[in-house]
Amino acid sequence: MQDYSHLYSDVTGRAKASVIRELLKTISNPGVISFAGGLPDPEAFPSEEINETFHTVLHKYPFSALQYGATEGSARLKIELIKMLKETEKIDVKPENLIITSASQQALDMVSRLFVNPGDKIVVTNPSYLGALQAFQSCGADMVGADSDDDGVIPESLEKCLKQIKSAGKTCKFVYLIPDFQNPSGITIPQERRKKILEIIKKYNTVLVEDSPYRAVRFEGEAPDTFYHLDGGQGNVITLFTFSKVFVPGFRLGYIAAPADVISKLVVLKQSIDLCTSKLLQLAAMEYLRRGLLAPHIKRVVSIYKVKRDLMLDALKKYMPAGVKWTEPSGGLFLWVELPKHIDTEKMFETAIKNKVAYVVGSAFYHDGSVKNNMRLNFSYATHKEIDEGIKRLAAAIKDYDK
Repeated sequence: MQDYSHLYSDVTGRAKASVIRELLKTISNPGVISFAGGLPDPEAFPSEEINETFHTVLHKYPFSALQYGATEGSARLKIELIKMLKETEKIDVKPENLIITSASQQALDMVSRLFVNPGDKIVVTNPSYLGALQAFQSCGADMVGADSDDDGVIPESLEKCLKQIKSAGKTCKFVYLIPDFQNPSGITIPQERRKKILEIIKKYNTVLVEDSPYRAVRFEGEAPDTFYHLDGGQGNVITLFTFSKVFVPGFRLGYIAAPADVISKLVVLKQSIDLCTSKLLQLAAMEYLRRGLLAPHIKRVVSIYKVKRDLMLDALKKYMPAGVKWTEPSGGLFLWVELPKHIDTEKMFETAIKNKVAYVVGSAFYHDGSVKNNMRLNFSYATHKEIDEGIKRLAAAIKDYDK
């Protein structure tokens, strides 16, 4: 049998398996209530409307829909995206400022490839989205962690990181943030802090990569402006959007808004990855937007998830032992639980599975795996009954482990 070990590339060696994908193997046992995956509620999928849009697309554009498409994305879809961004986010872009991707994970991979050589410095938050950390690690990025508080990344900590990088004679290729309902914490960065962060980005002549999967899933309060809008077209911000959390994940559709020269280089990169994103799915999304169906759909999603968030917060208050803290997000799909420092959620995971409940270990969201006493909980997928019972089981697991 051929031994492949000496043939694998350095990229293969740097790549790490997704903690969540590996967890899904463990938690597939019957009876396990999972708060691990970031799965939307399938009951919210607009299946009838999607069926109608597919019928329309295949009737109106039969040859175009089933053919290869342009690497940068469907011109028709871009027209609808430009309208939507202007109406909902006060963002003015042209077609050359957009590229359609196979959801945000491809966007993260492409941005990593575009900017990062092995050993290059980037700044991420502590904690940060593990899918992004995977993408950055695969490209060999040297990640520096900026600390966060209840309002997101701390500007002083961010500036300290950038100053240290500059003092070492290095360049920070970009700073990565999820400003709205961050994964994993659920925290949103307030408007005034966003302005401070953007000033720091400009001061150190780097770029902000703004990841925005959950922004539209807001339960209450006014939304701060996107960094892209605050930047006012100065080219300091690249924003990643996706339809996975606000429409349907199965379409695997996302898009990047960036300066035209960045988009042109991303087009070349994408040509070597998958040539183009599905034209059929792009046109179906275009038709859905053209009919004005997305806004009422998001409104329905928000109403469903708000109830689930409230149920999870109530269950945490009801069942959790003393010393356990959690965030109370005003949107999104996740909240963040902090246990006493002596509890290691990696080691506790086996106890949780015995209690038939699952979460994502907090260490997966730190680029160096250094913090062990946190966990991420998803409230969008489980049923109402499962949320209450699952949190009850989780609290019991914490008590059992901490005896």
